[in-house]
Amino acid sequence: MSTALLAILCVALIAIIVVQIGKVNELSAKIRGEEEVQEQNNNRQGLYMIVFMIVFLVGCVWTALYYKNYMLGFGPHDAASKHGKALDFMFAVTLLVTGIVFFITQILLFYFAWKYRARRGRIATYIPHDNKLEMIWTAIPAVVMTFLVIGGLDAWNEVMADIDPAEDFTEIEATGYQFAWHLRYPGPDGQLGARDYTMISGSNPLGQDWTDVKNADDLHPGEIVLPKGKKVRVRITARDVLHNFYLPHFRVKMDAVPGMPTYFVFTPEMTTEEYRQKLRDYKEYQLPDPNDPEKMLWETFNYELACAELCGSGHFSMRRVVRIVEEAEYKAWLAQQQSYYLTSIRGTADDPNKDVLFDFEIKQRKQEFNDAVDKALQSTSAADKTLKFNYVNFEEGSAKLTALSKYELDNMVDALNKYTNLAIEISGHTDNTGDADSNQTLSQQRAQAVHDYLTGKGISAGRLSATGYGQTRPVDTNDTEEGAPKTAAPNSK
Repeated sequence: MSTALLAILCVALIAIIVVQIGKVNELSAKIRGEEEVQEQNNNRQGLYMIVFMIVFLVGCVWTALYYKNYMLGFGPHDAASKHGKALDFMFAVTLLVTGIVFFITQILLFYFAWKYRARRGRIATYIPHDNKLEMIWTAIPAVVMTFLVIGGLDAWNEVMADIDPAEDFTEIEATGYQFAWHLRYPGPDGQLGARDYTMISGSNPLGQDWTDVKNADDLHPGEIVLPKGKKVRVRITARDVLHNFYLPHFRVKMDAVPGMPTYFVFTPEMTTEEYRQKLRDYKEYQLPDPNDPEKMLWETFNYELACAELCGSGHFSMRRVVRIVEEAEYKAWLAQQQSYYLTSIRGTADDPNKDVLFDFEIKQRKQEFNDAVDKALQSTSAADKTLKFNYVNFEEGSAKLTALSKYELDNMVDALNKYTNLAIEISGHTDNTGDADSNQTLSQQRAQAVHDYLTGKGISAGRLSATGYGQTRPVDTNDTEEGAPKTAAPNSK
């Protein structure tokens, strides 16, 4: 009985083994089929890698050639500044070196993906390190980087060299704020005045110290205009957050940091019009400007100042047009600009120099007075021979001359000394407000005050007469606030 049971169990076990062997064979066959599919996929993926590499690299070359006339440093976009050529050369060398490395690494990357794809029977080789290979890929980049860094330092030293005080140069200032640039040019003295951030106000956006005489003729133009061929030093500051002063066509780029003034020196070598003529020779710029369809793109081109720092939501509005012109046109433009101090601060509550005349104001007033004297002497009309003292004033309701009146009267003294045969009548006038008799008396006293000043300077009393006309013969309208003080000024003829 036990023997029969054992035999049955043996037969059953053999049957189970046979069944399992069949399943193993079936599974092995399936696995072998999947391995073949996997190998086919690997071969296909490796081929795709090679195809993608070719398309990718060809695309890189094609797009670079297609768009090169839009890129700085290529096509018509040579640097428009003297130092920019050194930067363009440095970038060209860097592009060449990194371009070679790029193509080699990309080709090897995709080639290795194809060559070392998984295949049956292949076993990976374990290489923990290779001294020779490591020396090569360390030494070659080190040598190349050394040359690039040395070249970069040489260009940096050339570009960042500051101005020699003995050089002929123009200095301007650009202050960045959210979201614009505030520009400042020196006046005829060629110097920018001092600033103090604690003085910034609505009427003094740059915090200029008005007690510094160099600030008196500084200009605040609405555009950047610079002369071709003359070195320019730009003072760069910021009033609130970090900005960046960027003139792409001149390869000028420098951070504007609050509390830490920086600078950049460059020499423009191409006027705006000359750059436009360069663009004219390229088909890419022979298309209508979308913003001005009646003109071609080359005709509407302008250099620009941009902020190359993300300074806030209005960052885009930091753009300013830059014009480069010939020296003569630059001087003509500069002569049209007016001093910010004289047009916006002089004589207001913010002016700390109310009782002071600057040297250039004295010279300007003297020239203005001399021209008026010459015109009056050459005229045959009695009315034209009347000369108004524009800058002679009296204290309110008084015949006492103000301190600044002496400059105009000294000009009269010089004229009388120059024209020794000249005799004049000094006539005093008032506006029509107040009592007529009082105005008559005041006008006589004021005319006499001018008379006494001139005689005190050595002018013979026989050449002078003083007459007060009160409000009977106004020299200007009495209907406006401007008219009254003018008619109160004495006149000579």
